[in-house]
Amino acid sequence: MEWLNVTAESGLWGLLAASFLSATVLPGGSEALLWGFLKLHPLAYAPALFVATLGNTAGGMVTWGCGRYLPRWQKLDTLPHQDRLRRWGSPLLLLAWMPLIGDGFCLAAGWLRLHWLPSCVFMALGKLARYWLVAQGALN
Repeated sequence: MEWLNVTAESGLWGLLAASFLSATVLPGGSEALLWGFLKLHPLAYAPALFVATLGNTAGGMVTWGCGRYLPRWQKLDTLPHQDRLRRWGSPLLLLAWMPLIGDGFCLAAGWLRLHWLPSCVFMALGKLARYWLVAQGALN
């Protein structure tokens, strides 16, 4: 992989952007980028884990914000996972990392007006766990 010639600093910026974008409805593969980055820069483990989690959580909070600012009068009874979020609340956002349904959890949490801080914390914890598993695989 020497042909890639990515510095740790530029790689972290790319990882931040990719993890942010992959948390929105845009398709993305930030896990593969994290894995490749850690293969090139294994000593940047902690910053890479932090940056990937930060970017992906920020993207999830943007989706939460989109849901939050949808008009309440709008009929969104078909919003994915709404009943589960009403029942379980912010802790269900531990699953926000999941492909396809995670974005629905974030959007529904915003629309249901779940408080932003616990939503952000649970979202970040779930995303951190996912990236930690990817990072462990990259270093072994």
